[in-house]
Amino acid sequence: MKNYTITVNGNVYDVVVEEGATSGAPVAAAPVKKAAPVAAAPAAAPKAASAGAGSIKVEAGAAGKVVRIEANVGTAVKKGDPVVIIESMKMEIPVVAPEDGTVASVDCAPGDAIEAGALLATLN
Repeated sequence: MKNYTITVNGNVYDVVVEEGATSGAPVAAAPVKKAAPVAAAPAAAPKAASAGAGSIKVEAGAAGKVVRIEANVGTAVKKGDPVVIIESMKMEIPVVAPEDGTVASVDCAPGDAIEAGALLATLN
């Protein structure tokens, strides 16, 4: 058996995992005690939009990490063109322009951790 400490939504749990159960039979879970909740790290302040921020939002479809910026400010993009590439669950996922336009602001940087729905860029 292995002991792990797992944090879910800011709550810390001590978990015991039994190894070697390959028969497909259910394994009885050992009782564990819930650790005291730990305060989550304060969220980073939202980045200020550039002065020329556009009205068309480019938002993340999944939580992950920004890998690279494909279209910089001033770049003309067509609907479906990649603007930002994020990594989620070990896959690179392009976040595409929802319609034709010009990139007005890029509100993220490579390495940023982002949540689903986060504003990544804006278009005019």
